[in-house]
Amino acid sequence: MRKIPIGIQGFEKLRTEKFLYVDKTEYIYRLVRNGGQYFLSRPRRFGKSLFVSSLKAYWEGKKDLFQGCRIAVLEEDNSDAWTKYPVFLFDFSGKNYQQKGALEEILDEQMRRWEKEYKILASAGSLEERFRNILLAAFEQTGRRSVILADEYDKSLLETMDHPALEEHNKAVFKGFFSSLKGYDEYIQFVFITGVTKFEKVSIFSDLNQLNDISLMEDFSGCCGITEKELLVNFMPEIEELAGRQGISVDECLRMLRNKYDGYRFHYTGESVYNPFSLLKSFYDKDFGSYWFETGTPTFLVKKLRSSGLDVRKLADRTLYVNETSLSDYRADNPDPVPLMFQTGYLTIAGYEPKRRRYTLGFPNEEVKYGMLESLMPAYSSDVAYGTDIYTLDEYVESGDLEGIRSVFTALFAGIPYTEDRNPFEHYFQTVVYLVFTLLGRFVLCEMHTFSGRIDCKVETGDYIYLFEFKRDDTAESALNQIDEMQYALPFAADSRKVFKIGVTFDSQKRILDGWKVSE
Repeated sequence: MRKIPIGIQGFEKLRTEKFLYVDKTEYIYRLVRNGGQYFLSRPRRFGKSLFVSSLKAYWEGKKDLFQGCRIAVLEEDNSDAWTKYPVFLFDFSGKNYQQKGALEEILDEQMRRWEKEYKILASAGSLEERFRNILLAAFEQTGRRSVILADEYDKSLLETMDHPALEEHNKAVFKGFFSSLKGYDEYIQFVFITGVTKFEKVSIFSDLNQLNDISLMEDFSGCCGITEKELLVNFMPEIEELAGRQGISVDECLRMLRNKYDGYRFHYTGESVYNPFSLLKSFYDKDFGSYWFETGTPTFLVKKLRSSGLDVRKLADRTLYVNETSLSDYRADNPDPVPLMFQTGYLTIAGYEPKRRRYTLGFPNEEVKYGMLESLMPAYSSDVAYGTDIYTLDEYVESGDLEGIRSVFTALFAGIPYTEDRNPFEHYFQTVVYLVFTLLGRFVLCEMHTFSGRIDCKVETGDYIYLFEFKRDDTAESALNQIDEMQYALPFAADSRKVFKIGVTFDSQKRILDGWKVSE
């Protein structure tokens, strides 16, 4: 049995204990050959920490760990390769930042460790002064410039988004600490900083010279994640075993893996990549679970998306158009949820128009699509135990239980919350209908159309066809008459399945399902 590296973030452990490794070392070669200072944004659990760890191993000259890797060949004739440099890795992942001073504590902890390593007896002065002294000592003792690596720099900011004062405090700490390195270029060989977001990147690191942001560069679009080629080269035994366990062909298994976990693009011409965490978990569990989405509930995104009034249909249908600015910088006070959704991995690049310099965004795959829509459903119908209702609705649809279907819709729309918006019901009404039938579409053939002259929703099962027409502040008879007048049932005249024509109306003042009329 081959060892699948789920949760392994240390490069040395991964290599010495012979876990499977997808070779990303060519990207290390591209970065280090010219030195420089870099910034990379990628979603959580996307391999950033492992990549940073491999950079650390390279700069520490641990050549043996890279045997058999692409970089070993690329560096073969380079006499300067595998030289040991002083490396300072800031790992901000293992701390709870909900209390003031937590960020300073982790920085102090790391300063103390390095002061001990370089025999600096005094730990006086500010954090930034102490780090400058460490850089000087490292240069004097080794004769080499330092390498600075920072992993998950934005964790202290993301965790305090609901506490503006604490968030601003942490920003100030970061700015003060990293600005202290200004003028210390002669002591710095290489800088690499990663995080989920470009959260105030410019202001926090503005004095650290000019970080080269490679997040959306084509040459580095595959440095994290797993490409289709890497999947086929490295994991064919796992693919075959997964297919066998599921009782499907290898081709069908690959199709399901693509639909579920592939689709992330970090450049409009770059190759799409799979979510590495979900892919490896799928191989380990020999199943097709929603692994990445279940590791963190995006409550702050759900709140932001709901309050923004953004039409969620554009996300699922990949009809959300944005400019380059919307992909680049995120500001906490920005009411637009799109930049944060893109940077955190809930949206990806689906298309690009060079003439307009316009991007199309959408959900990358089914795991993210259905996971996000399921998270949104309670926010739009907050008093309903959504998970139970959608599965119950599926049972009712499959069995032709019209009263059961009606009861679920009655409960869903009774849960629409009151707001102070001028006319909130129209937005909630459209969104709830869309969410219900999109999610139901995982189990039955379900199509929604919102253009004039077409049925609002068609649902097909093995025994039944349902044609729905929805109206607000009208009568069920009017909705049903539209189905007949537009002859929506005509294409199914020769179909052996039973056809139900259903007119549904909602009262926007009372926020209830007001009318329900069925014709066969």
